[in-house]
Order: sequence, then structure tokens, then C-alpha cells
Amino acid sequence: MTPSAQPVVVALSPRLRGVLPAAAARLLRDGTPVHADIDVPAELAQLCGAHPVGDAVAGLLLTLDPSTGAAARWVATGATVLSTPEPAGAALLDAVAVMDRLRSPGGCPWDAEQTHRSLMPYLIEETYELHEALEDSAATGDTTALREELGDVLLQVLFHARVAQETPGGFDIDAVATGLVAKLVTRHPHVFAGSEQVRTASEQEIRWDELKRTEKRRQSSVDGVALGQPAVALAAKLVSRATKAALPVDLLPGAELTGPDSDTGRSLFARSAAAKLAGEDPESALRCVARRFADDVRAAEVSARAAGLDAERLTAQQWREHWPG
Repeated sequence: MTPSAQPVVVALSPRLRGVLPAAAARLLRDGTPVHADIDVPAELAQLCGAHPVGDAVAGLLLTLDPSTGAAARWVATGATVLSTPEPAGAALLDAVAVMDRLRSPGGCPWDAEQTHRSLMPYLIEETYELHEALEDSAATGDTTALREELGDVLLQVLFHARVAQETPGGFDIDAVATGLVAKLVTRHPHVFAGSEQVRTASEQEIRWDELKRTEKRRQSSVDGVALGQPAVALAAKLVSRATKAALPVDLLPGAELTGPDSDTGRSLFARSAAAKLAGEDPESALRCVARRFADDVRAAEVSARAAGLDAERLTAQQWREHWPG
């Protein structure tokens, strides 16, 4: 049986629309009659030179869903089904399309009113929620919340890119992705250019910093550190950057302070610096203690309620009696 005699259903990708599988291109070249199912947009059918399918069950049928319409009838008669392959990340096109719908006329009034500035609190909030989900996932192995929070952070990226697209002289999500790809390729010459060798993760970290410093023309080892991040994280990052540049440890703020009368800020910086230099993450360590404390507070309140007490009016002694451990 020749290719044109065998009925073929081509299941187009709703995301990629005009992209055909390679096997279908051969049939088109051989002059196989092309039909379009009712779910195929008219402009797409015209672009492919397809005609309405009618009662035909021969040639090649384009469809978006092979389980419905004429496509289902063709499949029932033994037609071959070819699917358009989607590359990894194709679902991101859906996310971009949804954001476009929300910000376009007839979309959501709230989404349409948002600006870079109005969205800033949500970016910070969603980032912290993602951080919490990462901690919980590491402890429990459950990634459900992690997947959701990653989506919420992705939403912020899509939102800001869409706002920028509507701003004169702005950019769109493709420009964001293009810039990211260029950055990753440029900062991994050992992977993409084969121009150098990097054997360990620590070597790559040093090389990354060198390339980043050259690329951004930074004049200081601490240029580019986000000063708006939480204080402990900021201290740790500054210590990491400065000591990589061979700054002596004795020049760190608070290095000489050890007594109980030490200045609080300098003492906290010194403790954060000591943790960082010991290979620890002071931010995570402090968060771990804080979260454990929050769990203990909740446990004491639950215990108090179980004992018939008003958990909102506990005395100091009652707190001690119901404190876990």
C-alpha cells in the first residue's frame, strides 16, 4: 500500500499548531490529499492547503484531537495516527498565553491594573513561600507544595515580563528567555564552547564569578550583592564575596567582639561571618531554629487547649508546664 493510500491522522499540537511531524511532510510531498477536521482553525487549514473532510476517509487528516470528530471515525477504520512531538518546556507557551489573556481587553480587571511596583510585595511573598516549600520538601520528601510554589514564582516572572512588554521601550518574555540563555552559555564556556576545562564544582564557582565580574565590569568584589535581602543573608553574602577576594578575616565587622557587652549588630555580623566561614548557612540555621520555636509554641498551645485552658491567656507557669520536651 502506498503512503497516500493509507489514511493518516495527524494530531497537531494545540500549542505548536502549524508544526507537523516529519513523517507527514513526506506524505505532503507525495501529493497525498489533505483534509482538516472541524476543530482545526480555518487559517491553519488554509496554510496547510487542507480541505474540509466531509465523509472522506482517505489521505491525510489534520486534527487537534484524534479522539473526536472525523478523526475518531478515521481511527476506527484503522488509520495511522501521527502526533506532533512537543519539546520539553512546551507547556510554558500555555502560561504565556494565559497571561496574555489576563492582561488583554476582556481579561481580568485586577491583573490589568497591576504594575511593577504593585507586584513587588507578591514577588517577595511568593519567594519566601517557595523557600518554605523547599525546606518542607527536604524534610518530608513531598514535592506537591514545591511544584505549586515554583509555579507561583514563575507567574511573577511572566507578570513582570508582560508589564514590561506593554511599556514603551520595554521587552517581552522571549527577550527574558533569550538573555538567560545567552548568560548561561557565556558563563559555561567549558560546556558550550569547549575552550577550557572545569573539573570540579568549586572551580566552576570561581570561574563563574570571574566571568560575571568581567561581563558586568564590576569594580568591587561586593558589587551586585542585593542589599535588600534579609540581614543575616546579606552579611553572609558579603562575607562570602569579600573573603573570596582574600580579605583577611580580622577585618570583618565584630571580629574583635566576644563579650556580652558587644554591639548587637556587629556581634550578629560576626556570628554570621563565623558560620559562613565554617561552611554553614547562617540564614538556614537561624530559620531552622525559628521554625522549631514556632512548632514548639503551637504544640504548647495545643496541649493547653487539651487541658481545658484558654491558649490565648496562658500564664508564664502554664506556658512552662505545656512546653514540649
